[in-house]
Amino acid sequence: MKFFWIIPFFLLQDSEAFLMKNAKLKLCLQASLMNGNLLLEDCNPESDFQDWSWQGDSLMNHGTQSCLSVVGANRVQTSLCGSAGYTTWDCSNSLLSPLGSSQGFLVANRKGVALNNVGGLKAQWQDVADRSVCEQKAAEAEQDRYFPAALTSTRVYDHTAGNATLALGMDQEELEELLWFFRREDPSAWNYSILALSFVAMILGLLLLAVNIVRNRKRKIHMYREALQTAQEAELEAKQALMPVQEYSLAEQEPVPRDQRSGEVMVQWKDGTVTSLYTERSEDAI
Repeated sequence: MKFFWIIPFFLLQDSEAFLMKNAKLKLCLQASLMNGNLLLEDCNPESDFQDWSWQGDSLMNHGTQSCLSVVGANRVQTSLCGSAGYTTWDCSNSLLSPLGSSQGFLVANRKGVALNNVGGLKAQWQDVADRSVCEQKAAEAEQDRYFPAALTSTRVYDHTAGNATLALGMDQEELEELLWFFRREDPSAWNYSILALSFVAMILGLLLLAVNIVRNRKRKIHMYREALQTAQEAELEAKQALMPVQEYSLAEQEPVPRDQRSGEVMVQWKDGTVTSLYTERSEDAI
């Protein structure tokens, strides 16, 4: 059952990125990958270098994987999270200020951003929907409070040992290690596996298609041969049926008298004599 809580937890973790737009200049805070400098550029939701998220009280840039930090008196740039220049931030009424310090607020200027005691719109930071970044922090805090409670809601208390263990037999350290594994696991192996399975499925589909085409062609050839053989047999039977009729008709025909010539009409009289209807006249008689 723990996996049913872990999956939505990490899905929501990936949806916390937001843009930091200055309320006065209408430009977004963008981190630089080379030197850690901060710039104010046109807002681009597709840019990872303009995506920020709250990690507790720290602001992390998704493009550089570094945190917003204070360097020197009032200079602000990005540095490795957890390093010496690592800074936590207090957020109130859209104003960002270093936590536990009175250095001022994060203010936008022509060169970028810096710390200044002057408030106003230049010190207010919003997302693309004109909501305060402090609302994002409040939502993050609520989420961090809700999901760990959901993950550990099935644990029971061991009075003899004096520590909390999960009902499934996992202690808190094992749970944290499992959460770290799901957070850091490289999905490349899974992606390559899905790609290989897709390729095998495509090859299998093409093979089945070729087999089906060959079988259909053989079936059509077989049906054509059967139809041709049936037609030949029917024609042979028709010829065999006509042969006796022709022989019988030829046998019944009376022989033509030898002295009868073609074109001559013979008449049989009542007394039985047979004479030609037209007698041939000689040329002398004519």
